Amino acid sequence: MQGLRRKLVYVTAYELIGLSMSTLGLAYLSDTPAAHTGPLALMITTIAMTWNLIYNTLFEYWESRQVRRGRSLARRVVHAIGFQLTLVIFLIPLIAWWLGMSLTDAFIVDLAFIILVPCYTFIYNWLFDRIFGLPSAARGVA
Repeated sequence: MQGLRRKLVYVTAYELIGLSMSTLGLAYLSDTPAAHTGPLALMITTIAMTWNLIYNTLFEYWESRQVRRGRSLARRVVHAIGFQLTLVIFLIPLIAWWLGMSLTDAFIVDLAFIILVPCYTFIYNWLFDRIFGLPSAARGVA
């Protein structure tokens, strides 16, 4: 599976799993009912899904121009951490506003996700590539 279809399947499955984890995790971490964190998790998922599509397109563009092909452990780690760090810029203010807390408190609530999501992203990407194969950009195919 390649191209836009691959990206859409990747992002949809990734974010549906993430939505479930976010709703329950935010409810637990903020001591707020899941009914209140569910809409926040949906907003987070929408932002993350949009950014995921953009980020992966940019990453694959960069990847297609590299001399060394394939997805090494180092490349996978950089991908996962880069995605999460850039996503945090969008999410901390939203969490603070929705839960009525300071940016510092929102950062603390989000800290668990800052740690968990790169691990989830790494495992998800590895499994996705094992199931669907590497994208053309990682194999050196135009």
